[in-house]
Amino acid sequence: MQLVTTKRLQLLSGRANLGLAREVAEHLGVELCETNLSEFANGEIHCRFGQSIRGADVFIIQSHAAVDGRSVNDAVVEQLVMVDAANRASAERVTAICPFFPYARQDRKAEGREPITAKLMANLLDSAGAGRLVSVDLHSGQIQGFFDGPWDHLTAMPVLCDRIAELGEDLVVVSPDAGRVKVAERYSIALEADLAIVHKRRIRGEKSTVQAREVVGEVAGRVCVLIDDMIDTGGTIVAAAEQLLARGAEEVYAATTHGLFSGPAVDRLKNSVIRKVIVTDTLPMPAEKCIDKLEIVSVAPTIARAIRAVFEDTSVSEIFGGNNLS
Repeated sequence: MQLVTTKRLQLLSGRANLGLAREVAEHLGVELCETNLSEFANGEIHCRFGQSIRGADVFIIQSHAAVDGRSVNDAVVEQLVMVDAANRASAERVTAICPFFPYARQDRKAEGREPITAKLMANLLDSAGAGRLVSVDLHSGQIQGFFDGPWDHLTAMPVLCDRIAELGEDLVVVSPDAGRVKVAERYSIALEADLAIVHKRRIRGEKSTVQAREVVGEVAGRVCVLIDDMIDTGGTIVAAAEQLLARGAEEVYAATTHGLFSGPAVDRLKNSVIRKVIVTDTLPMPAEKCIDKLEIVSVAPTIARAIRAVFEDTSVSEIFGGNNLS
């Protein structure tokens, strides 16, 4: 007996960023599978898929963010529960899509007696049954080595560059610290712009506390765009913007992939010298964080193209011309 089967793509989403998932589904021309996610009385998470996924190529998208009274850790567990459910429902392959990978900044031991939590997150997804991971602009590309299976590292650079190019002709791409120089350099090459660096010193033992210092590069009278992978409390980006303006920059913009906007970030950005903050929708942006100078661009088309490439067994890196690998 011979059986000829057809590959079937099914997309599921957690509750943390349904807007992004729906847009990805629209670009793929598929419907989101019903997940029926809920909590028991004691807060434990439960899901039951509303249709059969047996033999399907399943993609489970979840932004790891605090939303609607649920924490970042709730979002992580929610995705783990869905991955486990998909495997127990006989999915052919399960891919976990994490637009913002959780705990990515804890990728090494900076001081004694600390965990490497990014590795733990990769282990949890592997144990739950994820055969492949997809994420956007990891804090450190080496994190891919924490997972033994394939890990497709996407970048928001194309969509951010399209918007940044509209800000002016005489642009200077600025790295807010030495650790982001390589990323900023890729943007400067793509935009055919000059590169500058703001040197900063982080205060040892104090989380989210930095002191911006010197600017390396010619910024006087020019439009500067600060590039970073994320804005968390906003301290680094705001301090860097003040340094640029003090050295004669005409205007200062900020562009980042992940807009966490934790703690004092909203007030800091609102009252800062930054003219506009451009972020992507890898994380949900509640109304209280949507200040006037905030602009959101979508990575849904990028994620959809990557999903299609994985499903069709074609190259993901070719989508970005190899710029997602460094």
